[in-house]
Amino acid sequence: MIFIKNAQEIDGIRKSCQIVSEVLKMIGEMIKPGITTKMLDQAAEDYIRSRGAVPAFKGYSQAGSFNFPASICASIDDAVVHGIPNDEELKEGQIISIDVGVQFKGYFGDAARTFPVGKISELKKKLVKVTEESLYKGIDKARNGNRVSDISRAIQNYVESNGFSIVRELTGHGVGKYLHEDPSIPNYVISGPSPRLKEGMTLAIEPMVNAGTYRVKTLRDGWTIVTEDGQPSAHFEHTILITKNEPEILTA
Repeated sequence: MIFIKNAQEIDGIRKSCQIVSEVLKMIGEMIKPGITTKMLDQAAEDYIRSRGAVPAFKGYSQAGSFNFPASICASIDDAVVHGIPNDEELKEGQIISIDVGVQFKGYFGDAARTFPVGKISELKKKLVKVTEESLYKGIDKARNGNRVSDISRAIQNYVESNGFSIVRELTGHGVGKYLHEDPSIPNYVISGPSPRLKEGMTLAIEPMVNAGTYRVKTLRDGWTIVTEDGQPSAHFEHTILITKNEPEILTA
């Protein structure tokens, strides 16, 4: 079921998304060689709770997995998404994707960004740049009257024209009243009918882009998803609102 949000619900989602944005800004300023992802996670949780909100990921479960133990997902290099924070120190030349979800007074916001750790390779620079740009290509198509497939096509065409691949097994999603809602938002075009976008829909658009093959696998921890070939991956995400005119980025 696709939820069309009213003005009160949109206001609640917007406030949650603002906290998400603030957390990502703070974490981005902390990332450097020598810091651990567990330190980043603790800082994120402390800030979220200081704002009267709750980390949406902590304790979240999905089929076949234990409850996620952290407040952020921290995915390094070949980790695509759902990396579990730990005591390992970040190293110069890595890239790290930070995914943040917040629940504030019953409403959810969700966003992600990939950061360099010090100086990174030209390949990683291009991967990060193309992934972020593909997100905005998709957002530009998130307009009243368009279809989900218009978002998917814009992202896929841009990513593949730059020589990278789109992860197939993971998609964007509706968000707001729940952390994950309909519709699913693939980052590549699939056959069959595609939902029409309507004013009042709130969506998490999130391209996950690999330098090599699009194929991925899940590690034994039941959460961390990595590229099958060990090549790096990048991930960017915004929660957006479909309006009468241009889409509004709620996690900007």
